[in-house]
Amino acid sequence: MGDRKVISIDGMGGDDAPGIVVDGLERFAKRRPDLHFLIHGDEAKLKPLLASAPNASPRTTIRHTEKFITMDDKPAQMLRQGKGSSMWNAIEAVKTGEAVAAVSAGNTGALMALSMFILRKVEGLRRPALVASWPTRKGVCAVLDLGADIDADAEQLVEFAIMGVAYARAVNGKANPKVALLNIGSEELKGHESIREAARLIRTANLQMNFHGFVEGDDIVSGEVDVVVTDGFTGNVALKTAEGMVKMVADMLRESLKSGPFSMLGALLAMPALKKFRSRLDPRRVNGAVFLGLNGVVVKSHGGTDGVGFEQAISVAAGMGESHFRDEVAENLKRLVASADAISPAIAPSQEAAK
Repeated sequence: MGDRKVISIDGMGGDDAPGIVVDGLERFAKRRPDLHFLIHGDEAKLKPLLASAPNASPRTTIRHTEKFITMDDKPAQMLRQGKGSSMWNAIEAVKTGEAVAAVSAGNTGALMALSMFILRKVEGLRRPALVASWPTRKGVCAVLDLGADIDADAEQLVEFAIMGVAYARAVNGKANPKVALLNIGSEELKGHESIREAARLIRTANLQMNFHGFVEGDDIVSGEVDVVVTDGFTGNVALKTAEGMVKMVADMLRESLKSGPFSMLGALLAMPALKKFRSRLDPRRVNGAVFLGLNGVVVKSHGGTDGVGFEQAISVAAGMGESHFRDEVAENLKRLVASADAISPAIAPSQEAAK
């Protein structure tokens, strides 16, 4: 596809693929006429759908394969048997340089395993992280790690912070993102040793980072910071808790508004405000989690999303693919390594004296 910027798409991943995939693609193509697309999947199913997508069709190439990964397939099994599937081929296009980013709404475990296997980790980075944007009172906040790994030591938390800041610039448009570490309190002495050590490393490593310090769980949605960093176990629990809480509030509000004739009348009068409320909490607005720390961009869309949500996932992929994300991460990793090298000689004598 020459020098054109291309987004690679798994056309068969997701609960309602390929319909919602092409719907999202058409929505995105309508507002981004400068990009092109490579969609992987069953041509017999994709071609009729693209025929009804006038904005996407002229700029989309179908790469046929009848093989695809289901939501029930085991990640380890797909490492052995997934080659040639729509998901594998979508990621492979990023590795070969044919596309700047890949998007899939398919099996999360398989997508993570294949992405790490095909693209490999960035040199100097110990672990990848999964990041997504959360709605806040003031816009959105990038939160990571959301479950790529269950724990993280101090240096890994700093690496997550470096990647989170670069992501916030590329995807959320934050010129100088304010970053914080998730803790059980904002005081300097709170939290376990790895969190406190991570804060010390950030302050002493001369990183290009606007570091806020510690925040608590309820601060994530306040909008006071743009990036919140934590380990994968805590991040995933926080994510699932937030999703459950939003669903509960929405269900309780719906039940209350239907509880009687006066409630229904009040709901009718408040409909404009209710629509605005629903829009602000709409998970489709922030759909699209990114596997950070790989030699290429892979975006995971929620498997149960619709065309609006998938459009947002493609938008995240485009933002990452067009950014200087990897250059910024590499520069700050160098600063972190240089700081660690400078600190090590000073620590060694004191450790020897202690013996």
